Parts: sequence; C-alpha cells; structure tokens
Amino acid sequence: MRFQTAVSLVMAAGLLVACAQKPLPPSVPALLAQVLPTPVLLLGEQHDASEHQALQRDVVLALAQRGQLQALVMEMAEQGRSTQGLPRDADEARVREALGWTDQSGWPWPVYGPVVMAAVRQGVPVFGGNLPRARMRDAMRDATLDGRVADRVLRQQQDGIRDSHCGLLPETQIAPMTRIQLARDQAMAQTVVQALAPGKTVVLVAGNGHVRRDLGVPLHLPPGQDYRVVMAQAGDNAVAGQPNDAVWRTPPLPARDHCAELRQSMPAR
Repeated sequence: MRFQTAVSLVMAAGLLVACAQKPLPPSVPALLAQVLPTPVLLLGEQHDASEHQALQRDVVLALAQRGQLQALVMEMAEQGRSTQGLPRDADEARVREALGWTDQSGWPWPVYGPVVMAAVRQGVPVFGGNLPRARMRDAMRDATLDGRVADRVLRQQQDGIRDSHCGLLPETQIAPMTRIQLARDQAMAQTVVQALAPGKTVVLVAGNGHVRRDLGVPLHLPPGQDYRVVMAQAGDNAVAGQPNDAVWRTPPLPARDHCAELRQSMPAR
C-alpha cells in the first residue's frame, strides 16, 4: 500500500511538471495545432469569464471554416435538443426555441448566443448535452450511478459538491447531488459520441470541472475513444494540477466571495 501511494505521488508530481512545461498557445491557430487532429475536443471554461466564450466562438469558426467541425455540443442546453434542420440564416429566436433556451434556463443567451450562432451560420448542428431537468429527480435516486466511476472519483465528486456549496448542504443531499453531476457527465459523453463522424471533430463546451480527464466526461466515453482537453483559465491557479492537453490563459477575474453570495440565498441550517 505504501509503495502504491509513493508511486501515485511520483506520477502526480510528474504530471504537474509536464503540465507546467507545456507552452501556452499564443493564438487560436496555435492552440488547434497543439490539439488536432482529434475526433473530440473538450473545451472547458469558467462560466463567468467572457474571454472563454470568445475562445469558443473563435474555435468554432476556425474549425468550421476548415470544414472540420462536425457538431457543437453545449452543456448549456438539454440533451435531446438540437438545431438540426434549421437553415443557416435562422434567427436567434428560432435557434433558442430549437434548443429550449429560455430566460429561466440559468444560462444567459447574450453570453453564449455568439458561440451557438457561429455554428449555426456555418451550417454546423448544435446539440444540447446536459441532463434534462425532467430526469434530475430520477438521477438523484439512482444509486447505480455511484458504481459507474471508481471510488476515488466518487469521493472527489462528493467533496467537490460539499466545497462548491461551502458546506451549506445537508449531508443527506451530498450523494443525490453527486449523482446529478455524474449523470450530467454521462449525458454529455453520450451526446458527443452520437454526433461523431469520421475525419471530423465534435466540440463540447462545458465547465472545466466537466472536462477533467480524472473526474468528468472523459470517464464516460467509450474505452479507447480519442479526445483532447483544453481548459480555459482565468488567472494563474484555476486549473492548476488538472490534466489537460492545452491551457488557454486569460486575465484574472475580479475577486468574489462565492460563499458569502451563496449564504444569502441558501442560509446554513
């Protein structure tokens, strides 16, 4: 056991060094040169960093103009929704209707609309990849989801739920909330795989936590499925130590007290 732990620590340290030594791409063409060719490009973001959505739009345009983009999958829309069949000149209202993208969805259209419309204007279908709200209650009760990842991954996901909610969630909610996270990753992986086509690339846009090789969507892809991970990072430490193929660094965001904001809307027991 001690030997295995030591080996794990050495491997983790080597991975950190390798990630630290990877040069940051200076441009979108340089970024794509670093990660292509690949059938699946997992493009992670920090949701409140506008430069990250600008990167997504530019990647979509660059791949589509090369004739290389097969589909765009968005965490921000529900699985089963798509723009397939819409003409390139469809207006935003029609695109939003096709994707079920309402003002109540929690994802601001002005932020992600340019990414979606870039694909539509290029004749590339956009698919919703996230777990539909109607299936969340069933996912919370589905204990079989716990066994679809290693125990280590399950514990890390549970710790992530605790930390992201600043310790305000009752312990009885940790397992159900973790299952929703696992079901979301599984739904996005399924949507990506269903969109694959030989010689082309499917791009998934999702939060950095969802594209992590060690925790997220990659664990739910079929064995042997090739993919690349790009994480967009605001500031210096947002994705430190998380395995990826490339990092796109943007300026740091203004400091926010996430826990203070959460306490206002979800008081501690």
